[in-house]
Amino acid sequence: CLAHPDRPPSPVNVTVTQLKANSATVSWDVPEGDVVIGYAILQQRQDGQMQRFIREVNTTNRACVLWDLAEDADYIIQVQSIGLYGESQASKRVHFRTLKETDRLPSNSSNQGDITMEGLDKDRQLQTGEIIIIVAVLLMWA
Repeated sequence: CLAHPDRPPSPVNVTVTQLKANSATVSWDVPEGDVVIGYAILQQRQDGQMQRFIREVNTTNRACVLWDLAEDADYIIQVQSIGLYGESQASKRVHFRTLKETDRLPSNSSNQGDITMEGLDKDRQLQTGEIIIIVAVLLMWA
């Protein structure tokens, strides 16, 4: 009779960074010594209009970009660790609010359309660069 290890512990230090009008990045830590093969994120708009469940396995990532968010809206997220024998309990709830679209534009701008397009292009390059770095790190780990 083989005893199965307990389910992994809940993620800790769940934080939301890089807040924008339509996206944010959630990151977390997993206690050392436990086999974690992925994660699951429950993202829910506080007014109940939208809920999304993101599940990734076979990854050592400890961060995820939340996309297609509504601007100036309140959200709640919880993260679970996925182990070989099941999922952890959900982490503590984390509340955050997305920015208004106008929050990213300088107030003294005379031509806001150009600045918005430049900002979007920079954001897209940054995300691509982050993905390349993550893939490189994962390949070196493998």
